[in-house]
Amino acid sequence: MNVGDYVRGVYKTGVYGGELLELEPEKQRALVKVLAVFKHPTQGDLHNPKQINVPLFHQRKALAQYEKAWMPLSSLKKLEEDLPAYKDSLKTALQKQKEALAEEASPWAEQSLVQLEELEKEYGL
Repeated sequence: MNVGDYVRGVYKTGVYGGELLELEPEKQRALVKVLAVFKHPTQGDLHNPKQINVPLFHQRKALAQYEKAWMPLSSLKKLEEDLPAYKDSLKTALQKQKEALAEEASPWAEQSLVQLEELEKEYGL
């Protein structure tokens, strides 16, 4: 991979597509400018996965279009296909996560759906 390549990478619990801006091999990371969302971040307390009785049930937003994030080199793969438009990709990722949560039928899934509904309004989708 080289600077300027389009990549797919993981940032926390989300998966994004974007442009590789900087490589820092000594720190095992790369700076990526976000251009698409492939997987929306997981809601809730990541230290207590799928639990609802936690001090704070976190609402996690997707990284914004053109936001820059340091991603682990080990999570990056060069993209061969075209990147979808940011808003379209965000809508698709959000919808996929909502569908998966609707099938789970647990208190955690229900609370996650509430958070995602709020985010969907905030995103203007």
